[in-house]
Amino acid sequence: MLSILDRYILRKYLGTFALLLLLFVPIGITVHLAEKIDKILANEVPLMEVLKYLYDFTIYFANLLFPLFLFLSVIWFTSKLANNTEVIAFLSSGVSYYRFLRPYLIGATIVCIAALIFSMYLAPKASKGFNEFGYTYIKGKNDREQSNVYTQINDNDYIYVSYFNTMENIGSNFTLEHFEGNQMKYKIEASQIKFNNADSTYSLINYTKRKVGATSDILESSQGLDTVFAFDLEDLTPVSYIAETLSFTELNDFIKKEKARGSSNIGRYEVVKYKRWSLPVSAYILTIIAVAVSSVKRRGGMGVNLAIGIGIGMVYIFFDKVFGTMAEQSSFSPFIATWFPNMVFGVLAIYLLRNAKR
Repeated sequence: MLSILDRYILRKYLGTFALLLLLFVPIGITVHLAEKIDKILANEVPLMEVLKYLYDFTIYFANLLFPLFLFLSVIWFTSKLANNTEVIAFLSSGVSYYRFLRPYLIGATIVCIAALIFSMYLAPKASKGFNEFGYTYIKGKNDREQSNVYTQINDNDYIYVSYFNTMENIGSNFTLEHFEGNQMKYKIEASQIKFNNADSTYSLINYTKRKVGATSDILESSQGLDTVFAFDLEDLTPVSYIAETLSFTELNDFIKKEKARGSSNIGRYEVVKYKRWSLPVSAYILTIIAVAVSSVKRRGGMGVNLAIGIGIGMVYIFFDKVFGTMAEQSSFSPFIATWFPNMVFGVLAIYLLRNAKR
């Protein structure tokens, strides 16, 4: 059962974290909206679309920076406890430092579970709305296109498009090559391919199909053709943020499919996957570090603890971004890249905790 001390600290833990979110999220929205307002007005975006975009941005922003907000909130209220000599009073009453830490870990568990559910299911939907709004109303045409896309569909089929518009599902200079063993059996070409969402068909312009024979080839052609392929062109040329928009089960299936196709973006997708586990776990590590740093009464007061905390938080974000980029752009293990900051700061948490309890 929770004691009066546990309930007191737990209320402070959750209340201060919620307060910090309520303070900083509106500031983030205001700054972000100020940067985009010119393009929003120029494109005459409907008000309901803007409001939905700001809602999605709120969830996206809170999910992205919640470890830092949690870290600073714990330092803030624990420093106030230390300055008011409440920590000394708790420990002088016979409560051990580890017992004093228990309500913090209970609070971290609550935040961890909430963040896990949030990142697995709610944040992907918000990320999709946030990114699609940007591609539709804010970014230019070139940002919605991918050039020279060459993809293996399965063991026998390969496709190529010289560029692909991810918003309109239109590709240019489309080619499909079908192999059996080491021999090409047929090749389909079109100057343009468009995916039709209404009936899941493809419209080909200037269609040509060459069937490779033993002694001669058979050529078919037409100005236009509506047909069906055993692939989704949008899936074959996913936008850079596609992994962020998928739920946990959808993301696992997507990564499995992309591995079978030999995609070069597997590192980026797996970084997103592992971060959905590593960020909630960071709530425990950052909570322990924050308590160890701020539970000691210092001559400079709460300002010194906040300065130390902000410095540690910036280093954590730096590690997270650097190693995440390494995994996305190289063969560096995505698992190690996403968990390395937690491992390093986990060791730091143990060291600081051992010194703080003295």
